[in-house]
Amino acid sequence: MTAVSSIPGGMAPGGVPRPASAWSFGGAAPVSDGLDRAPAVIGGVADLEWAAAVDAIRALGPDDEVQLICHVNPDGDALGSMLGFALGLRRLGLTRLRATFPGDFDVPEPYKGLPGSDLLVPEHEAYRAPALVLIFDVAAESRLGALVELLPVAPVVIVLDHHASNTGFGGINLVAPRAAATSVVAEALLTRLGVPLDAEIAECLYVALSTDTGSFKFDLTTPEVHELAARLIATGISPAEISRRIFDTRPFGAMKLSGEVLGRARLDAGAAGGRGLVWTWATQADLERHAQKPYVLESLIDPVRSVAEADVAVLVKEMKAGEWAVSLRSKGAVDVSKVAVALGGGGHRLAAGFTGHGSPEEVVQQVKDLLEGALTQ
Repeated sequence: MTAVSSIPGGMAPGGVPRPASAWSFGGAAPVSDGLDRAPAVIGGVADLEWAAAVDAIRALGPDDEVQLICHVNPDGDALGSMLGFALGLRRLGLTRLRATFPGDFDVPEPYKGLPGSDLLVPEHEAYRAPALVLIFDVAAESRLGALVELLPVAPVVIVLDHHASNTGFGGINLVAPRAAATSVVAEALLTRLGVPLDAEIAECLYVALSTDTGSFKFDLTTPEVHELAARLIATGISPAEISRRIFDTRPFGAMKLSGEVLGRARLDAGAAGGRGLVWTWATQADLERHAQKPYVLESLIDPVRSVAEADVAVLVKEMKAGEWAVSLRSKGAVDVSKVAVALGGGGHRLAAGFTGHGSPEEVVQQVKDLLEGALTQ
């Protein structure tokens, strides 16, 4: 599943291209390997995996079809990582590139202007027999919907991800659970491919990095994360403009909807062994009443998790009758990924999710029943 080829100029340890190995596809201008940045050392990804990914991409010809995929209901990290990497492949001279995600082809409003959006297609327009499939920010095949059918067809499948619950379903797995975002993995692979950062690639990766770090305030916001952000900003992008668009712009109806959903929040101070749980829910009727799309609900978990009396926060969002997308957050006393995995989902220690069934109260009770077994302190 991971056919590779030799690389002109050879490889340095860790899959880093040697300086003599500048290369391109289809007559495009060579890309210099003399970059002013070293590839990130990312825990959890073996040197052989990096080398295999570089080999597989370099083996492609200019007419080979490449299909990029991210998860259903894509967020900033999924879209930003996928489109930023796609632009990097375009810089290498690859021209037959398509990017997609499962489900309704509805890009959340804050991300519609991302560079590389011209590569986005509905899932039914995905290449059916691509030479390479690249998957971004997906922890399990279940998050791929009908697009999972491409996995056995493609000669090479590369997964770029940072979820600890990743099942290792790719042929080549670049999975780094300690990375703050999938964009960290994407940038590291671009570096190993000798792709310089430019403003378009940087905007995509910055959106991805800033959204998955909660605007650089979550636990995995390390010095290396700030160093990567600095390199991205140095290309000329505007963090202020990006932050206004991504974090600080909402329709009036979304503001009214947020007030309703937060107003019905419930606190169970005795849950999680006395650490506390706060939760609320939003329905399709709520969205219809305020003429809003589902993406406006994603940020509501942040004010819910700010409640001082609760370690665990839960946001239950109706997808259809009796089916709910459930977001879980913890301040550290509970490993919510254990809860999510037990309920068929996945994620990280402090941020995870799953699909629930029944009433909101029944879904939250399932979570409560598992909390004490997931305590970390």
